[in-house]
Amino acid sequence: MKRREFITLIGCAATSCVSWPLAARAQQGTEPLRVGFLGAASAAGYATRVDALRAGLRDLGYVEGRNLVFEARWAEDNYERLLTLARELVGSGCQVIVTHGTPGARAAKQASAQVAIVMAVSGDAVASKLVESLARPGGNVTGSSFFSTELKVKRLEQLKELLPQVKRLGYLFNPANPMAEINLPSVEKAAAALGLETQPFEVRTPAEVSAAFVTLADRRVQAVLIDDDSLLTGHAAAVAALALQHRIPAVGQTEFAQAGALIGYGPKQIEMFRRAAYFIDKIAKGAKPGDLPVEQPTKFELVVNLKAAQALGLEVPATLLARADEVIE
Repeated sequence: MKRREFITLIGCAATSCVSWPLAARAQQGTEPLRVGFLGAASAAGYATRVDALRAGLRDLGYVEGRNLVFEARWAEDNYERLLTLARELVGSGCQVIVTHGTPGARAAKQASAQVAIVMAVSGDAVASKLVESLARPGGNVTGSSFFSTELKVKRLEQLKELLPQVKRLGYLFNPANPMAEINLPSVEKAAAALGLETQPFEVRTPAEVSAAFVTLADRRVQAVLIDDDSLLTGHAAAVAALALQHRIPAVGQTEFAQAGALIGYGPKQIEMFRRAAYFIDKIAKGAKPGDLPVEQPTKFELVVNLKAAQALGLEVPATLLARADEVIE
């Protein structure tokens, strides 16, 4: 090997280059792949999703303790911690960082422009400027994304079909999520088109979520739309229980209806987390994140919770039940 080539390789290793070191290690099998997971919520709230990611890695031949090191950091719903945690993962030598949600992806991108970042799931990655485009992400970020505003519009239409008399709509969202400033105007516009008056409620902690439902009930809000945010998703069971406790019909991701809320609609996040393993494997074998197109889910499921409907004294239209992919009785 020529002296200049040798110096180039040493310099690349010192600066944590992405493509050559991962490809070389995959070929040589001398060092395990180091994958970091940056969680915006809690380990308990996202356990099934992380298990799906690990299962996806196992299916592709990555076994912890043999050729894979997997370490996680959790912000415990405090998004201000994400950047510090992301920097810890970069400093620990992780070659790929997997994260979820816009806050996590943005923090990981800010922590490093070299380490590959895989979004297991994220809101509109183009609108939030995480990637340049879906087909050619550029930079060091790729993974899966969905158009969160369009999903919310669909959920409102389903809610209105079930409850045509509803006029006052509550909207729970986390202002610490950069997608909030994109989603709120879209929700208000879509709600107005359906004859709904939107009352936004900012929630940053589980305690604020609980307090928000008390206020929702006091103001006689007739239904509530739950945002696609890690804080809310990570506490889906608690949010659904609060909605039933205060007798407020709630609509959000499928997880909320499965946990006890009235309606859920959206992609299967479990499958999106499992799919993240595909991106990790491609990167480990030498692909550049910026060259891997960002994927979007093609299948969306409608979940109707008849048990919740009965508890709320509501009758679900047969047309809505006929379209449901899952009916919980």
